[in-house]
Amino acid sequence: MQVRGLNVVVTGGTDGIGRHLAAQLHDAGAAVIVIGRDAERLAAARAAGMEAIAADLSNRAGCDALIAALAGRPIDMLINNAGMNSDFDVDGVMDRDMTDRAIFLNLNAPIHLVAGLLPALRARPQAAIVNVTSGLAYAPRAGAPVYCATKAGLRSFTQTLRHQLRDSRIRVIEVLPPVVDTRMTAANRHRKMPADACARDIIAAIRADRLEAPVGAARLLRILANIAPAAARRIMIRY
Repeated sequence: MQVRGLNVVVTGGTDGIGRHLAAQLHDAGAAVIVIGRDAERLAAARAAGMEAIAADLSNRAGCDALIAALAGRPIDMLINNAGMNSDFDVDGVMDRDMTDRAIFLNLNAPIHLVAGLLPALRARPQAAIVNVTSGLAYAPRAGAPVYCATKAGLRSFTQTLRHQLRDSRIRVIEVLPPVVDTRMTAANRHRKMPADACARDIIAAIRADRLEAPVGAARLLRILANIAPAAARRIMIRY
């Protein structure tokens, strides 16, 4: 799928992978609408020539407000990239308020946005829904139980959505990044993929129409999960 000339919505588009995705898509000739919460980062996106809309997608009201703001607009591609981790450790902090926000942002928000923006996507000659899950959807790690659960849930939703839209003009693409160097992973001491390189691989997958696209080290994890799922789980649970 060529991205030049497309109207693309990128959630979580002011930071991390999303910021690089938005910038690279813009440089490739797409008309990008960046969704985020930070006023300064939204202003920076506008200064770079992109449209930017403030929205908090960690709740139903924020999703509804964004859908209303996009009503009547041509949308060729929705990239559900926004995500967050939450503290949940039975021997430490179990922040239930943060957990609720994370579950909504990581899983509920993509579902709400797909439902609300599907008519606009159906109206286009070709369209795509790109859900950014995680290599941890193949096998979870103990240090991020809520994040892993939501990404596994989004993976299942993506697969069933792809089946439901199989006879439409809408491609449903899942991209599964590895650990990426972002603010969210600042405390993670493992090797991290640069966010700009991850964004380039994601755009390459979109252009190549790869419906399931693990990125970087997540490619090896997919192979291991397919060949020896129990071994993948044993390795990743302690990662």
